[in-house]
Amino acid sequence: MAALPEGTPCWADAMFTDLEGAKSFYGDVLGWTFGEASSEYGNYTQAYAGGKAVAAVVPPMPGQEGTSQWCLYFASPDAAATARKVRDHGGEVLMEPMQVGDFGTMVLGRDPSGVVFGVWQAGVHVGFEAPPEQPGAFCWAEVFTREPEKSDAFFPAVFGYSAKQMQDDAVDFRMFDLGGTTVLGRMKMTEEFPPEVPAYINVYFTVPDCDGAVEKATERGGTLRFGPMDTPFGRFAALSDPQGANFSVIDVTTKAGEMPQTTDVT
Repeated sequence: MAALPEGTPCWADAMFTDLEGAKSFYGDVLGWTFGEASSEYGNYTQAYAGGKAVAAVVPPMPGQEGTSQWCLYFASPDAAATARKVRDHGGEVLMEPMQVGDFGTMVLGRDPSGVVFGVWQAGVHVGFEAPPEQPGAFCWAEVFTREPEKSDAFFPAVFGYSAKQMQDDAVDFRMFDLGGTTVLGRMKMTEEFPPEVPAYINVYFTVPDCDGAVEKATERGGTLRFGPMDTPFGRFAALSDPQGANFSVIDVTTKAGEMPQTTDVT
């Protein structure tokens, strides 16, 4: 596989104190199977949908225990150069470039509004193997922030995105494009979000039946946050898993309504 264009969402992982619980939950809700834990890399465990790598789960390192959350990684041809850009544009580097064997090099960063994200310079591990429409695969992601003007300046400056603003008085939503393809959304967090919920990136995984996935998730101790709701992009719902990690599920085959109007942002 060729390296992905810079700024393309390319991988997702999450730390779980109860790793077996996480595997059981996501296996049930998303149909994932799991590889062997890699003891050399902190028991990092890859998840698969239909035999193709889609994400990973890992136990926290000592001192990193806390609420679980999904981390989205963006492709970079040069992780060290991207880390410099993160700093130059008001962000913070939480983890300096770290080589992970021959898999690649990672960086963890935080944008000026508090959104934590990863950067991945591919070695033998390029990233997601399953196409977004495959059940269980990563499909989409949105930056949720209370300070959209900060994220709106930061992400295009670091990753070279162009931007479009959705024409909707009810929500403040922006889309970031790479080479004519929309790769990331940005949603302004409203008062509906409790103040203790930090800015974050919400990842979407494809499911064949949104309502069925919600039923399984809530039966297994997950929490329904929003939906299910029909949109022109698919029927989706926002959930939290039993360990507090936010994610969404979407059935991309069930679509309703008109595509939203957007305006290019210059």
